[in-house]
Amino acid sequence: QVQLVESGGGLVQAGGSLRLSCTASGRIFRINEMGWYRQAPGKQRELVARITTGTTTNYADSVKGRFTISRDNAQNTVYLQMDSLKSEDTAVYYCNVLALPGRYGLVNNAWGQGTQVTVSS
Repeated sequence: QVQLVESGGGLVQAGGSLRLSCTASGRIFRINEMGWYRQAPGKQRELVARITTGTTTNYADSVKGRFTISRDNAQNTVYLQMDSLKSEDTAVYYCNVLALPGRYGLVNNAWGQGTQVTVSS
């Protein structure tokens, strides 16, 4: 199995910045995609940003130009730099990793426990 440990959430004023980190461990041969999702109260979980092994990225329209996703393959870690935060960014942020446990086999779809981001206006 794959375990994910997230960090970096917290309380910040509108216009401020936060950086989220997520490190994967466990039975990992190769990590394909890494990403961040968020879920605000009363809303469905939504994609924030994803990054492939080759650093191809895609972002939700609402965060383009403000958030940057990156990854450190040697450390099995994905980051989310969040700048110019708005109150509507308030949510629980979840890390997601698609990892192969071996050269052959099914992809593990792993989720972190979530980290709270609160942006005060």
